[in-house]
Amino acid sequence: MGKKYHLFEVYGIELEYMLVNTSNLSVMPIVDELLTAKNGALTSDIDNGTIAWSNELVAHVVELKTNGPTKNLNELSDEFHKNILEINTLLKPLNASLLASASHPIMNPLTDTQLWKHSYSEVYALYNRIFNCKGHGWSNVQSTHINLPFFDDSEFEKLHAAIRIILPLIPALCASSPILEGKNTGFKDTRLNYYKTNQKEVPELTGMVIPEQVFSKAAYQKEIFEPIKKAIKPYDTDNILDHLFLNSRGAIARFDRNAIEIRLVDIQECPKADIAICVLIIEAVRLLVNNQTAALETQKSFSKESLFDILNEGLKEGESSTISNLDYLNVFGLNQETTAQNTWKHLFNLTKSKIDTSHFEALETILEQGTLSTRILKAIHNDFSENNIKKVYGNLAHCLNDNKLFTP
Repeated sequence: MGKKYHLFEVYGIELEYMLVNTSNLSVMPIVDELLTAKNGALTSDIDNGTIAWSNELVAHVVELKTNGPTKNLNELSDEFHKNILEINTLLKPLNASLLASASHPIMNPLTDTQLWKHSYSEVYALYNRIFNCKGHGWSNVQSTHINLPFFDDSEFEKLHAAIRIILPLIPALCASSPILEGKNTGFKDTRLNYYKTNQKEVPELTGMVIPEQVFSKAAYQKEIFEPIKKAIKPYDTDNILDHLFLNSRGAIARFDRNAIEIRLVDIQECPKADIAICVLIIEAVRLLVNNQTAALETQKSFSKESLFDILNEGLKEGESSTISNLDYLNVFGLNQETTAQNTWKHLFNLTKSKIDTSHFEALETILEQGTLSTRILKAIHNDFSENNIKKVYGNLAHCLNDNKLFTP
């Protein structure tokens, strides 16, 4: 275990991108070639200064992440963007580039999925045997992860309580997966709709996405890790899998590095949007941790079922989902039924003084014009022909390369 940090002392951000053919948008399972081009020989992890690169479960997804804990979120948009430009330069001779957003709009996962065949591949092969990783929920799900530290049980209690409250609101801020296989899925956050059930063979791994009401390491061990260990045993006869890494809730406690990882954020069109969203989520969590709008005991009192109901509505409707649970709204100082979009506008107003002005443009675009899903569907204009989809997502690829917001 490395150094332990106190609440909000450092942060870790991870961004996942898929590799696609520049000409026709088809999936390119060549992350091994990218990593080889950068390193001179194949490696699964590359240290590139402030940012590190690594492979994922499938061969067409690369992960960029802060190279260890960072204190400064405000420089990350530029740092990630520099790495994206470098990767796109390396991919150019292969007629490939990075594509943003949480789901590829025309990928066929049954024919287009190749699992990573190199290091760690025995774990991926076992996952594939148990869950069949060729579905959209495994091979077409690019996300952003936010890692927040805690020092001890007392800090874990506050952080876990606050994160559980914020989780249901996340799709309303960052849904970016409205189209699969050329069709409007009817869900603003299709990635998370798959996330709910893609490990249905062993339901203990994901639970209800919203973590249980556990607020100490011992309780977490008993309520979450022990059932996971027991449930996976019949499948993992060679003891390859680690229960610490099997936990797939929307926020997972990593006691090996004293952090909680938030996993419900769909990746956006550019790092400027991703980091702005991370900053707002972090400040909303901090607001609760500091008991500025509700006491700790109130935050802890919400069942996973009541929070899941709000989340579930958000997967479908995104920012326009209605929140009618007044006890929940009271946590933020709201006292009547409202939309998730208005709830986020309220949270932005409460935290604005703590947010660097460099993030305002992105947040105001999202809060006024809607999630990336909403903006994608607006740009599609009900024309789901392959040519039109490719045109819109081609524009998304330009946004990623230029680090600018997508506006239809």
